[in-house]
Order: sequence, then C-alpha cells, then structure tokens
Amino acid sequence: MRKVLSFVFLLLLFTSCQEPQPRRPIEVRSGSFLKTSAERNKRLLEQETTWMQELAQKDSLRTYQSSASGFMYAYEKRVPEAGALAAAGDLVTLTYDIRTWNEDTLYRREEIGILRYLVDKEELFPGMRYSVKLLKEGESATFLYPSSLGYGYHGNDDRIGPNTPLKCTLEIFKIEPETEN
Repeated sequence: MRKVLSFVFLLLLFTSCQEPQPRRPIEVRSGSFLKTSAERNKRLLEQETTWMQELAQKDSLRTYQSSASGFMYAYEKRVPEAGALAAAGDLVTLTYDIRTWNEDTLYRREEIGILRYLVDKEELFPGMRYSVKLLKEGESATFLYPSSLGYGYHGNDDRIGPNTPLKCTLEIFKIEPETEN
C-alpha cells in the first residue's frame, strides 16, 4: 500500500510540475469586418468625390476650389482687403444652412440661428470646423462635403441620414481673436 501511495504521489508531483499552458480563445476572429468596412468606406469616398467634382462643374454660377481637407468650396461674397482668418481659440460669429447635394433643405439658417463658435474648442461637424478657418470676416461661401466630413455613417439621428453628402452656405460675421489671460 505504501508503494502504491508513493507511486501516486510521485506521479502527481511530476504531472503538476509542467509548464503552464496558455489559454486559447474559444472563437478566432480574422478582422475581416474591419477590412471590409474600410474598403467600403474608400469606395464610398471615391464615388462621392467624383460626384462632388461633377456637381461643381455643372454649377455655372460658382467657381469651386478644392480644399486640402477633401471638400470643395466657392465664394459667395469675398472681402478683397487683407484680413485675418479664424484660428484656434478665436470667437467667430457665424451662420450657415445645411442642404443635400440635390438642394433639399435639411436645416435652414433661421433654424440654426447666429452662432458664436469658439474655434477648435467647441463641436461642429468636421467639414464645418475646417471651413470656418478658410473665410475672413464678412465673407461667405458654399461648401460641398462628402459624407465623411458631414455626419458620417451615423447621421445626426434627426434629419440627416447615414452617409449623406452635404452642401452648406457659411457666412462669417465677426472674428474676435483669442485674448491672452
């Protein structure tokens, strides 16, 4: 009996001294969803960029320029005098409207009202944040944004659906430079 117990004890001792085995995941995911989503978004952006360029060419009333941020814009009112552009921390008084590329009004400028926007310190949709920095006091312009610079794949839960490209007319009334405290 002693030999059997000693044998069992030695057997347990040797089997319990093994290296710990790493746990393996129950389910292995390949990451293909992210790759598929990224490819879909690239195709959507290419398609919207093509449409945006075609829309800009068809507009005989305006001359559109491309921005480094991926949208296009045309001045409605331009101030010829040299003036300062808005910079981070400046307080800008502005108004804008939001339309689809088919000219369906989503938000009228009267609904939005006159805003006082602290540049890069408050929330606006991405395209509008870039646009505010392109205009001087007293200027206005029409902007064409792909959906990625609008409200993106989510929309705004109200009137703007997912992946909706936007057209906005922005007017800057006043730019108050950031004051040092």
